[in-house]
Amino acid sequence: MLQQKKEHPQIKPGLHQANRHRERYDFRVLVQECHELAPYVKLNPYGDESVDFFDPEAVKMLNRALLRHFYGISYWDIPAGYLCPPIPGRADYLHHISDLLASGNKGIIPTGNGTRCLDIGTGANCIYPILGNRLFGWSFVGTEVDLKAKENAADIISKNDCLKNAIEIRLQKNPDNIFKDVIRDGEYFDLTLCNPPFHSSAEEAESGSRQKISNLKGKRNSQPLLNFGGISHELWCEGGEAHFIRLMIAESRLFSKQCGWFSTLVSKSVHLPGIRHALKLAEASEIKTIEMSHGNKVSRIVAWRYI
Repeated sequence: MLQQKKEHPQIKPGLHQANRHRERYDFRVLVQECHELAPYVKLNPYGDESVDFFDPEAVKMLNRALLRHFYGISYWDIPAGYLCPPIPGRADYLHHISDLLASGNKGIIPTGNGTRCLDIGTGANCIYPILGNRLFGWSFVGTEVDLKAKENAADIISKNDCLKNAIEIRLQKNPDNIFKDVIRDGEYFDLTLCNPPFHSSAEEAESGSRQKISNLKGKRNSQPLLNFGGISHELWCEGGEAHFIRLMIAESRLFSKQCGWFSTLVSKSVHLPGIRHALKLAEASEIKTIEMSHGNKVSRIVAWRYI
């Protein structure tokens, strides 16, 4: 028996007005574009076509369909257990940060491979370089500490002609460094991006996953299930995101003349005062905080630069 249908707005609230994913998914179109998605599309309790967002394989196939339909990516895959990111939210970061670049370019978003970006912790999914290139034509260098993730990202690039010569993946051999050893002498980047590990331990990551599922399903869940996946270094690091971002800020000062804007996602607002304090100590000349809203989730981008 169908449950009483909820009224959903046609346009998803909160997403950037340029985001291609503001409208609800048209699964018939997505299945036509990506036949691998078809087995995962079912009627939900309200009689609408959807996928089980707690099934990692279903989420991966949805991402594959979105990338194929909206961005012309013919091949995309990730190894089991690696982070499978929500594409609308990742696209939002890029749209908001493109507005920041436009603010210093007479209101015009810079496009083309002359705009060079550095993505810290690209991951096996390579999602920010893919979206940034397909949306704006930007060229990217992605960094990764995990060799398997680096090789998978490089494989995605090699199997999509539109990404070849636009994205390079570099291995960060020292996990204690962020910009060191990957930014080369004489290089300049207009922008750096980062989606830092949120949690401070594996236990905290598991607890956060349980809480997320409990909130969505309305009941306790004793088994951690990360529907978007994620191996250890993608989800947590010693000290969590606040510590990671402070390290990034300290290193950014060393490369102040080789990068235009530095930026990072910040998931927890409680960390903002400490981040701003660290930026003042680093003598950043300009600091921007950009709030983003995706449904019930609120996050923000912190961006800074040195003049």
